[in-house]
Amino acid sequence: MTDTLTLLAPAKVNLYLHVAPVRGDGYHPLDSLVAFADIGDRMTFEKADSFSFEITGPFSETLNGEGDNLVVRALLALADHLGVEDLPMAVTLDKRLPIASGLGGGSSDAGAALRGANLFLELGLSDPVLEELARVIGADGPMCYRARPAYASGVGEVLEDAPDLPVLHAVLLNPGLPSPTGAVYRAYDARPDGKADRPAPFAKPEDIIDWLAQQRNDLQAPALSVTPDIAEALETMALIPTCRLVRMSGSGATVFGLFDSAEDALQAALLLDRPGWWVRPTRLGAPQLHLG
Repeated sequence: MTDTLTLLAPAKVNLYLHVAPVRGDGYHPLDSLVAFADIGDRMTFEKADSFSFEITGPFSETLNGEGDNLVVRALLALADHLGVEDLPMAVTLDKRLPIASGLGGGSSDAGAALRGANLFLELGLSDPVLEELARVIGADGPMCYRARPAYASGVGEVLEDAPDLPVLHAVLLNPGLPSPTGAVYRAYDARPDGKADRPAPFAKPEDIIDWLAQQRNDLQAPALSVTPDIAEALETMALIPTCRLVRMSGSGATVFGLFDSAEDALQAALLLDRPGWWVRPTRLGAPQLHLG
């Protein structure tokens, strides 16, 4: 067993998100193409006599007050599966993604926790077993455990890999505002306007941005009704001349812009930087998860 292991818990971006009206069981059918960024939170595992969990980083303050963290929930499910009461490791979450930002941060953290525990403790569990355990954190648990491009359908739990998705150069912009998922879905339910349709596949990788521009995020309008200031982030990103597409991710409040090159994305991020805004250039695809 290695002494220390650090994994990336990458930001998840919904490149499109088509949502249907709520079902009788309270869930919304959806169809989405998700990709993962090369930035995110960091999860570190160290040897210890018994389990401990600590949250550090620029966005740690809010989470430290929570009693039910998704990382702990996932690791408790793992311990239960193994039939043990304790996992001998100290886990530290370096929280670098904004909270309630539409980037799947909590689910991605939990996915990284399961991946890391399996590697660090040399458990030898298979991906299907760990994906099933990831369901304890919600419908997007399995996709965030995989952390690779995929089409998601059902209520997010039916996954189809998207290996043909090219790397996309992007800028993520959060205007320093949370966008509570529950409130956004309630706003959607008040005026449901969407369907969980799957678009025809894109023809060529070089056409992907044009193809994405024909899709939508059905939660964007409801999120704007809950948090109107998201509009400023969308409008400001759209003013960048090299920006090919602007859209909100998930239930917000983070928006993303797509660009033709890493240089264009970097220059845009520099132009967008302002006090109170979280702005990061990134590459979307299947990131390198093992950091050390």
